[in-house]
Amino acid sequence: MAESERRSPPDSSEDILPATQNFIIPKKEIHTVPDMGKWKRSQAYADYIGFILTLNEGVKGKKLSVEYRVSEAIEKLVALLNTLDRWIDETPPVDQPSRFGNKAYRTWYAKLDEEAENLVATVVPTHLAAAVPEVAVYLKESVGNSTRIDYGTGHEAAFAAFLCCLCKIGVLRVDDQIAIVFKVFNRYLEVMRKLQKTYRMEPAGSQGVWGLDDFQFLPFIWGSSQLIDHPNLEPRHFVDEKAVNENHKDYMFLECILFITEMKTGPFAEHSNQLWNISAVPSWSKVNQGLIRMYKAEHEEVSH
Repeated sequence: MAESERRSPPDSSEDILPATQNFIIPKKEIHTVPDMGKWKRSQAYADYIGFILTLNEGVKGKKLSVEYRVSEAIEKLVALLNTLDRWIDETPPVDQPSRFGNKAYRTWYAKLDEEAENLVATVVPTHLAAAVPEVAVYLKESVGNSTRIDYGTGHEAAFAAFLCCLCKIGVLRVDDQIAIVFKVFNRYLEVMRKLQKTYRMEPAGSQGVWGLDDFQFLPFIWGSSQLIDHPNLEPRHFVDEKAVNENHKDYMFLECILFITEMKTGPFAEHSNQLWNISAVPSWSKVNQGLIRMYKAEHEEVSH
């Protein structure tokens, strides 16, 4: 694509970048409970939640197999994730006494830590190169913690923030919405599941049986939006193994359920009590609204 095409004016619904944009390396600002109030009142929080809700609306009622536009930026993001996937293959788990938290993950992470800016530079056009160090921090934060060898919804949120940053600087555009969720975020989930399995990562900040899921949250939100007004599948069906096996390739929510059942043993109602309760909700739109409320509440409480 010609450079002039790629820099066509943003949609009127998007912010036009100021001529002098200053980029700063993100640093941790939330250290105490009162800091959460500052975060909730910030423009960054409004932008982040707005981004999540816009994508939620964009995928409503759509299967993963639906036709959608795939831009050059989307292709480059998928290539970046494919690189992370390849590095897992090149970094097999090591023999160690403890079952969880394989130390080979630290070797894999060190490679990302070293290469993150180069990877992000493959996605961001040269005239926006100043943004790379800032955006790369979110990518590094999105794959888990190398000290604890764990992964959780805070890391997932960092990946969503990474994509949100790419929208803010104009790399991703309004008409990339469906591809952001179905092509990029879905590929991210595949790579994260492979990390979790390969290196036996611990759940970060897990609420155990009281949490929605050990590792993810957003695919349940966007996945329930996909299922709104589905002619046959109702929330009660996601605890039915046959319904999940037949439809998981089309719906992120069911893909998440399949992964849980692969990773956990015993009755679903016991190991995933919150999800089991959700299966009693009468409609997918109610599930979707409830999950959004729950996600906002979690972002009021979580301070990492």
